[in-house]
Amino acid sequence: MTSNAFFLLNLVSTLYLVGLIWTIQIVHYPLFDRVGQPDFVAYETAHNRLITPVVGPIMVVELTTAGLLAFGPCPVWISRQLAIAGLLAVIAIWASTLLLQVPCHTRLLQGFDRDAYRQLVATNWIRTLLWTARGLLLIHFLWRGLQTVPMAPLES
Repeated sequence: MTSNAFFLLNLVSTLYLVGLIWTIQIVHYPLFDRVGQPDFVAYETAHNRLITPVVGPIMVVELTTAGLLAFGPCPVWISRQLAIAGLLAVIAIWASTLLLQVPCHTRLLQGFDRDAYRQLVATNWIRTLLWTARGLLLIHFLWRGLQTVPMAPLES
């Protein structure tokens, strides 16, 4: 695979995760407190089971390709320093997930807990903003890459 292919995989995985995290933050998590106590454990259990295959493999692709761009060959139009910053953002997202959001979900598996729920929604902004920043950074990289490609004039 070429460095351009790694970049495209990183771009696509990140933009997918940007869309997903905004949907979760604005639509999905705010509905947690409307499920009702009797059904909440089943709901949270299903959420955890169903969300993992939707987000997990893509997060692994993003982490792997961000590492390759930061420390392996990368397209000349990508700043090594910014590629490393992008990787550090991915690492921060993983840290936030493991240290903040997973413990909230673990508490919620025992039943609806308003404090755990509020902490989940509040701390998830960390991931939402970091993924959004990564998406913007990668769009910037794409823009820089497109500037290096000679463009043929449009035919009328």
